[in-house]
Amino acid sequence: MKLLTALLIQVIARGELRAKLRAKLRAKLNTSLSEVPPPQNIRVDKWLVTWTPATEDDVRYTVQYNSFDEEKLTDVPGCVNIALNSCNIASAQAEDEQGCLRLHVRAERRGVKSTPVEACSRHGDDCSPEVNLIARPGFLTVMLRSNHSLAKEHGGHALHRVYYGKEGEPLEDYEDDEASVSLHGLEEGVRYCMKVQYMVFGNPAGPPSCIKCELIPKTKEAAGLTGIIVPAVAVVFLLALSVMAAYVLVYHYEKIKLWLQPPCEIPPHVSHHAERQHVPRYGRAFHINPLPERYHPVPPSEERCDVISRVTLDDV
Repeated sequence: MKLLTALLIQVIARGELRAKLRAKLRAKLNTSLSEVPPPQNIRVDKWLVTWTPATEDDVRYTVQYNSFDEEKLTDVPGCVNIALNSCNIASAQAEDEQGCLRLHVRAERRGVKSTPVEACSRHGDDCSPEVNLIARPGFLTVMLRSNHSLAKEHGGHALHRVYYGKEGEPLEDYEDDEASVSLHGLEEGVRYCMKVQYMVFGNPAGPPSCIKCELIPKTKEAAGLTGIIVPAVAVVFLLALSVMAAYVLVYHYEKIKLWLQPPCEIPPHVSHHAERQHVPRYGRAFHINPLPERYHPVPPSEERCDVISRVTLDDV
């Protein structure tokens, strides 16, 4: 009876272990399936939408749209679950009465869908602003046209919304205006990015412009100060280098002279006939050989001479 109970416990434990393993595998599988890479670099040029495809082969794409007074996304006919990286949206443009559509593209793999990503317009048209930037110290001017087609149709209810922020940060700040917009209080020497979208009755209309970035220049005073500081630092460095060189030449002249002088050499005929003797000089060792004996001076006691006893002068 005890053996049967133990076997039953083992079977139950193994079943629970298998169930846990299956749950973990299912969770990993769901996680891998949910990680569908969203489309990148989505651009629209009139009726053609393009994007950068994913590296995986089994990813499909769907292009969707909505007008300025709708939030629901609708699939573009002919652009559903396609493997291409572009699609023509002329059919959707023709069906919509307003004509200015906001476009999105989503990725799908094995039934798992990514978040739709909005497309941007590289060139201005009736539904997307044409943007030009002028940067000045402390502010950025966004040049926009006030006589666009939406303004003619909706009057003052059609505005430009300029989203802006520092490069690398989300574009959360924005300003609305009918024409050009000047953004003040910007940091000098910092790059700012922006995008512009039409707003009709407070709702986005058409695709926004693609993000553009511009460097805010520094004032002339700051630039002039930089131009003064750099040469001054260079002059100070050269003066310090000259002082150090003069100090070394004055206080270490003998050592420098010793380092630069050539090594001493003894003539061969002098060093040939003598015993070598090690003599250090200024930290260097060289050998001096004594002179041969025949070159030694003769002591007075050993001098040989004749005695002169008389000197006679003859008449010339």
